Amino acid sequence: MEYDLKQLIKEREQTHLNMDVRKSNEKLDEILADEFWEIGSSGFTIDKRECLESGVHLIEMTMHHFEAEQLADDVVLTTYFIETKHRNTLRSSIWKRNDEKWQLSFHQGTITSLQPHEGISRSRDIR
Repeated sequence: MEYDLKQLIKEREQTHLNMDVRKSNEKLDEILADEFWEIGSSGFTIDKRECLESGVHLIEMTMHHFEAEQLADDVVLTTYFIETKHRNTLRSSIWKRNDEKWQLSFHQGTITSLQPHEGISRSRDIR
């Protein structure tokens, strides 16, 4: 994957986590693809309509260990670690290019006992 695309997708992912964006239906509507859905760290699913009607969690998050893998010309998978005051989560997202703009199509968060300094490894044993 070319560096510029990885950096662009990282910026889009950080925008998705930004408190001002999460508070704005207009900004969320722009970043979320129409087919967007999420498996939250609670295990519940939510789609774009529900995000816009009910809102999303408003909590300060810090991103660590960002990685991106281009799956197709117009599809990128991201993985990263999120640290908050209350819990840490491993995250994954699928970004798709729709009409020349990158939008979030899928997102998942999984609670973890890992700490930011431990990093994420694809080869780490599942516990």
